[in-house]
Amino acid sequence: MIPELTSMDHDDVLALMTDLNEPKYRAKQVVEWINKGVRPENMGNIPKPLRDKLAEIPFGGAEIIDVRHSKKDDTMKFLYKLDDGNIVEGVLMRYSYGNTLCISCQVGCRMGCRFCASTLNGKVRDLTAGEMLSEVTAVERLIPSGDDKKRTVTNIVMMGCGEPLDNYENTVRFLKRAAAADGLGISPRNISLSTCGIVPRIYTLPDDAPHVTLCISLHAPNDELRRKTMPVANSYSLNELIPAAVFYSEKTGRRVIFEYALIEGVNSSDADAKELSRLLKGVNCHVNLIPLNSVKERKLNGVSRKRAQEFALLLQKLRISATVRRELGTDIDGACGQLRNKHIDSQGEGEE
Repeated sequence: MIPELTSMDHDDVLALMTDLNEPKYRAKQVVEWINKGVRPENMGNIPKPLRDKLAEIPFGGAEIIDVRHSKKDDTMKFLYKLDDGNIVEGVLMRYSYGNTLCISCQVGCRMGCRFCASTLNGKVRDLTAGEMLSEVTAVERLIPSGDDKKRTVTNIVMMGCGEPLDNYENTVRFLKRAAAADGLGISPRNISLSTCGIVPRIYTLPDDAPHVTLCISLHAPNDELRRKTMPVANSYSLNELIPAAVFYSEKTGRRVIFEYALIEGVNSSDADAKELSRLLKGVNCHVNLIPLNSVKERKLNGVSRKRAQEFALLLQKLRISATVRRELGTDIDGACGQLRNKHIDSQGEGEE
């Protein structure tokens, strides 16, 4: 079975050209168009007979159907429609060092974290590597870079809808395409992957996608509290997760980022901070504190920025590197899953 065009790398396209009795040099041309998210009918330097052949192959695209602009900052939120009609979302965040695009890797999510809007309707399906690539190229087409810049998107974070390590093969294939010189050409060090903690995959990731920054959704200093908000904690305890994080750091030479959503009355006390510092003592890591974006369906509320700063200061005094994440896009349903869920509700039906 021939994979969709957007999931093909240069070797795949080269093999395809051979199968289609086309000259080998066409492969490079086709790949260049794919990396721009251009569909076969618009591949300018490709002969029409070949364009017609390519058009018979599923493309695997993600088209932007809605854009929200934050009035508070330069953040932009995108709603993508996939070729089968399913909907995912992404967020472009602008920083002094470049533009970071947060992408989705699944339609929905089955991990069931109580504080996350992505899980409310469960998982519909995995995204292919090509569909993830198309999320990036769609933004590149919408917002062309300046003459002095190679790309609009300089950094990628896999922190949108879905669990990347639950879609492992497609995630790894995407990461390789994103970092390849004949792909998007984005340094692996500018790519972050966020996981709720699927321990076996953390051990294999350094070999399959070296140097990607690993972010682990922790959100609690002990197993009892973590199980109340994260079902994955019933499968993998902190006694398994923390050693996996240490392994990843030692294997790659990179510190691990622990994401910690501060939930009012749940995990944000001084005692929680002290217990967290004991858990992470000696681990090459940084704690990224997130005042939770409230999810009305879950009846959970975030702490104030002031309390988040106090929590960070206490961790720092206990010699744990910690900062509070900058709030972006709060006025445009910036948290993953929120805009998609509103779109589904407005349509009055689920996705295909």
